[in-house]
Amino acid sequence: MENLLRPLIVIGGSVLLGIFIGWATDRLLRKADERHPETPLWGLLRRGRIPYQLVLSAATLRGSYDEAQLLQDHRVGVGQTLTLVLIGSAAWLVIRIAAAVVETSYSRYANSRARRDPARVRRVRTQVTLITRVVAAVVGVVAIAAMLLTFPAMRAAGASLLASAGILGIVAGVAAQSTLSNMFAGLQIAFGDMVRIGDTVVVDGEWGTVDEITLTYLTVRTWDERRVTMPVSYFTSKPFENWSRGTPQMTGVVYWHLDHTAPVAAMREKLRDILRECPAWDGRAYGLDVTDTTPNTMEVRALLTAKDADDVWTVRVTVRERMIAWLIKEHPYALPRVNTADATPPPGSNGHRRSPDGTAPRRAVETPRPDRG
Repeated sequence: MENLLRPLIVIGGSVLLGIFIGWATDRLLRKADERHPETPLWGLLRRGRIPYQLVLSAATLRGSYDEAQLLQDHRVGVGQTLTLVLIGSAAWLVIRIAAAVVETSYSRYANSRARRDPARVRRVRTQVTLITRVVAAVVGVVAIAAMLLTFPAMRAAGASLLASAGILGIVAGVAAQSTLSNMFAGLQIAFGDMVRIGDTVVVDGEWGTVDEITLTYLTVRTWDERRVTMPVSYFTSKPFENWSRGTPQMTGVVYWHLDHTAPVAAMREKLRDILRECPAWDGRAYGLDVTDTTPNTMEVRALLTAKDADDVWTVRVTVRERMIAWLIKEHPYALPRVNTADATPPPGSNGHRRSPDGTAPRRAVETPRPDRG
């Protein structure tokens, strides 16, 4: 009976003790969160309840396993397993605590600066995200190294590995050149303020918003809800458009190709009326001018402003649609027309001249010559 009760008491007591301490700690964090709603720290720390309980249970089991006198033939293997669980759960707990502290610092900063400087808040958010992932990567590497060093064979090979560390480092650097360049590019983007989460960018003709930035890749959410993923080294080696850089205010352009008889002055007045009725127009500026002409049409350009990229798109499509509808209703003669009249040859052209579009020659009507006889 003693051989059965001792393992149950020792193992069961260790597990129950870890669960109870974790539950009690979680209750304290919940009360602290209710008393201090101005900070999310206590609520974020509650996310580490599971790794915290694993650390306590693994530590108590590792320390009391010899007293349980269970599976003595496999004592080394069981102890090794408990050590690995302890190291892994401890790394998990450290990552959760670091993320809670960093996220709390960012929340306090964002609440104080969100209204005054939203661009700077997005910059800090990008930095915080990358810092959290760097910490997680470093802690993960250290935890894996600690797990490997618990094996006697790995400790014995440590001396030879250190002796050849220089050669291995060169080989690893050459093999992982693209990965390392992306990692350094990610840090450069985060702390160089080149692009931030939430910025509106144009990359390879794709217009969208930066949705996620990691150490190796960046994701852009396009206007049609697609996700375009590309390495972060792209943004340090190639030019791209960042519409949110500095100020998000933008100027939009709308073009029409109209007949030469189009009422430009009346179109300016109509543009003003359309913009006054459009909530997306920020009221800063507008204008309408003739920018080019062709033998058949003239190009009319309208300039208009908005507070960001989304609003400038709304203003452009609104102005384009309403102006065309107004021209069709009030000035249909202003729309482009195809000239089908016969060409009149100039004097001395021998009856040949090119068509108005300059693509094919036409022969003019020949007049009968007088009879010499």
